[in-house]
Amino acid sequence: MEKELGQIESDSVKIVLFGPESTGKTVLAKALAAYYKTGFVPEYSRAYALMKKELQEVLTEVDVMPIARGQMELENELAAKGEKLLICDTNLLETKVYAEAYYDGFYNEDLTSYAIKNTYDLYFLTYIDVPWEADEVRDKPNERESMFKVFKMALIEYNKPYVLLEGSFEERFNLAVKHIDKILKN
Repeated sequence: MEKELGQIESDSVKIVLFGPESTGKTVLAKALAAYYKTGFVPEYSRAYALMKKELQEVLTEVDVMPIARGQMELENELAAKGEKLLICDTNLLETKVYAEAYYDGFYNEDLTSYAIKNTYDLYFLTYIDVPWEADEVRDKPNERESMFKVFKMALIEYNKPYVLLEGSFEERFNLAVKHIDKILKN
């Protein structure tokens, strides 16, 4: 197994923003990290996709595992700093869901194993009730509803604790803070 996909031992409370593209995950993750003055784990796949685009290359299934390793490297670097709380813009389960959707049922045993085994205290599933915004890497404006269902089913299938975030940014932020505060008190 690829040990690079595992989480290092850490006492950090880990929160994941999870869902289809252009549903406010990054904006909310950054806002939560700023509010709690804590670590923000960015989405490695975005930087990777932009780098490939600069090289005029297209992402393929060969890129899935480098993306997964890069994501875990970012997460583990921040966890090693001893942050009490980590806000993760994504995780391996999201990488797995996207890989399966984009690459016709892509399967990698190591990715699947660690996507299920790595633990997070709570997932915030972001709903598609915000306007889709085009950018350099987003490409599925017409598949938001079906992608949302796939993300939700992954959380249910693997019994991951989650809260649905919908509505305005303020509504999402306030609900997220309420749930994070509850976890931090315990």
